[in-house]
Amino acid sequence: MGRHDTNQKFIFFCLSILLFHNVLKNVDGLACNWGTQASHPMPPNIVVKLLRDNRFNKVKLFEADPGALRALGKSGIQVMVGIPNDLLATMASTVTAAELWVQQNVSQYISKFGTDIRYVAVGNEPFLKTYKDRFVRSTYPALQNVQAALVKAGLGRQVKVTVPLNADVYESGDGLPSSGDFRSDIKTLMVSIVRFLADSVSPITFNIYPFLSLNADPNFPREYAFFPGGGGGAKPVVDGSISYTNVFDANFDTLVSALEKNGFDPNKVEIIVGEVGWPTDGDSNANPAMAQRFNQGLLNRIIQGQGTPRRKTAPEVFIFSLVDEDIKSIDPGKFERHWGIFSYDGAVKYPLTLGNGRQLVPAKGVRYQAREWCVLSPQAAGNGATWKQSADYACQLADCTSLGPGSSCAALDAVANASYAFNMYFQKMDHRRGSCVFNNLGVVTKIDPSSGSCRFPIEIDTSRHEKLRPPPGSSGASEVKWRTVAAAAMAVGCVVFN
Repeated sequence: MGRHDTNQKFIFFCLSILLFHNVLKNVDGLACNWGTQASHPMPPNIVVKLLRDNRFNKVKLFEADPGALRALGKSGIQVMVGIPNDLLATMASTVTAAELWVQQNVSQYISKFGTDIRYVAVGNEPFLKTYKDRFVRSTYPALQNVQAALVKAGLGRQVKVTVPLNADVYESGDGLPSSGDFRSDIKTLMVSIVRFLADSVSPITFNIYPFLSLNADPNFPREYAFFPGGGGGAKPVVDGSISYTNVFDANFDTLVSALEKNGFDPNKVEIIVGEVGWPTDGDSNANPAMAQRFNQGLLNRIIQGQGTPRRKTAPEVFIFSLVDEDIKSIDPGKFERHWGIFSYDGAVKYPLTLGNGRQLVPAKGVRYQAREWCVLSPQAAGNGATWKQSADYACQLADCTSLGPGSSCAALDAVANASYAFNMYFQKMDHRRGSCVFNNLGVVTKIDPSSGSCRFPIEIDTSRHEKLRPPPGSSGASEVKWRTVAAAAMAVGCVVFN
């Protein structure tokens, strides 16, 4: 009897270890997007440490940023590196151009720095309707040429190609996921791309944005943008025997239906969700509370390995985004600069549980400019016509997307708005002499003017950080060489439910 009890305890112990291992395996599989469109970016080595400290072991770069790729070397982080849309025509023109790009942006970082590049993202949402077919002809041949270049470089098994696509490449005529199909104007092209990727044992990548679904339609049911379990609850969308309680599942399963209708088994096709997240500023629907609710629900699904009603296998998900980017385009809205789960300086915006009780931790080692702010002089506050012109000028050159209705600084009065604008310009100009003059309307203060939810930031002092030196042969001259050879080679050759 005692031996039987011992065996049972041993079996229970082994099962516990296996379950614990599976939990850790899921938790450690977090992935995110690292955008670099910032006027004062954190040094890449600090960003990589931020990723590691928060157990992100996969990251997507939108372009082959040399500093980021070097810093990621031997970090244990898997990398997806992107080719911008404006290079698609070059990549499509000839295999030689693709070979050169692969050599300079993939092969050398793998061999010289030990960067674990696993994917090359050819373009980014190239079939968006707003592009008006600009990249329709070049994307597929670019994809084929990059794949051929990877094979020639001996990386065909190690590095896979993909094309991150917006969810508008598929649609549903009646709003139900089961009616999903690829957009009629690009259906033949989409089928060719999916088949090529499947034959190459490469993933298809789609970006899904519940926030944009909510923001685009005033009649969109608010609760339907969030995952169940976070309070409230949406009225389900019933599709046959399936009841959808959130737009992410419905959107993803619209893709599943599109794949099925065109002869693909969605359970045998590797699917990556390349971007999904929630912004924290710049719009009435963008705030830390809503972002925390959405992203915690998303993380819970990732940790649990949860799929969707029509595809039980969970997709790999890259959270958008790691940090805010203050020089990113504000099309389609000011919120575009505020998708980060961390602020521009790696500060935690809101708590997120990453599994096993772990919470987000901030970046370490960030150095700032002097603790000074530029504000509107009290003596000048009465001269509204003059300082309003100066504030408008400042906002043309600096990031003022936190001002205005629905934003974090919406409660500021006109005078405080001007101070905010002055300070953003002052910070962007690195506190240089004359950057707080504004026709003698500005004054430097050491008293933090932040108020309530409105933060008057102090910028990162990029001059004080140790900069990663480019390796021999990979400096600006190398980039010029790439563009010259590429030019020569080219010369010769959401579903929304209402």
